[in-house]
Amino acid sequence: MLCLSGGGAMAAPAVALPGLGADSHRSVVDVNTAPWRILGRVQTSLGGRCTGFAVAPTVMLTAAHCLWLPATRHYIQPEDVHVLMGYAMGQYRLHAQVTRFVIAPGYDPANEGGTASEDRATLVLDRPVVLSGDLVPYGSAPMGAAAMLVGYPQDRPEVPYGDLSCQINGLALNGLIHHDCSATRGDSGGPLFVRQPDGQWGIVGIDVLATEGRGGFAAPLPH
Repeated sequence: MLCLSGGGAMAAPAVALPGLGADSHRSVVDVNTAPWRILGRVQTSLGGRCTGFAVAPTVMLTAAHCLWLPATRHYIQPEDVHVLMGYAMGQYRLHAQVTRFVIAPGYDPANEGGTASEDRATLVLDRPVVLSGDLVPYGSAPMGAAAMLVGYPQDRPEVPYGDLSCQINGLALNGLIHHDCSATRGDSGGPLFVRQPDGQWGIVGIDVLATEGRGGFAAPLPH
């Protein structure tokens, strides 16, 4: 397994990116329509980029490792983290400033692989970024269920880009949700959608890890 990092400004060749493969299938989505209105690009003043999604009008989730600075061995300051909602090709619906964030207690950046199931950060924003009606409920992730995963990957950082036709492969022993969605660096923090028994989409996890070929793992949502 390989960790999905935030991704920088330079696009990398797809063959060099984990989580993708020769059979990857991704497309651009419209972030001004449901269920993608909850999607935002999380970026820092130091150039880091990840994906995040709203779970309340002023609250977003992303991957905790996106906020960790290996050089200083500290998390970045909240005032250096920004969210661009509906970002595509330099345009966005609105900008929000992170006022504070909370890292899941069980996550340890020094043991990223061993604590990946807790790789979550809750971002508190300075303004509402979605309406309550835009929010997507949490769901369950049965094996074989249809899934979707969209974010701002390193090789396509200027557009919301992802896999709309993938599935859940099951649960790992540590609680991570295994999927076969095409996702790579920069997609970290993106929501893993799963088709629910009633036909609606629900969010089941936060994308945090990629495999050598197509697919990866998502951290389960907090209870």
